[in-house]
Amino acid sequence: MIHVIATISIAPGKRADYLEHFHWLVPLVHAEEGCLEYGPTVDAVTTIAVQVPLRPDVVTVVEKWESLAALAAHSKAPHMDEYRAKVKDLVTGVSLQVLEPA
Repeated sequence: MIHVIATISIAPGKRADYLEHFHWLVPLVHAEEGCLEYGPTVDAVTTIAVQVPLRPDVVTVVEKWESLAALAAHSKAPHMDEYRAKVKDLVTGVSLQVLEPA
């Protein structure tokens, strides 16, 4: 099993626009072979002292895949190309953490 934490930096004030496109994508990814979990999250307001400062222009995608092969196929899916084209002017950066159970 593979876990992915994708941190998407969004142009200031454009997070709602970005999420509209992302929510279009979610059911298509859920239908992919090997997808166990895939969804957007945003920072929660808490009183937990060690939490990083709130990031209003970030969306964190939490993913779980059956295998690295499934994750690789996901990145090449046609709907991912369509999604990337839709959000190219909204996204300012992307970082991935690909993890495996310890």
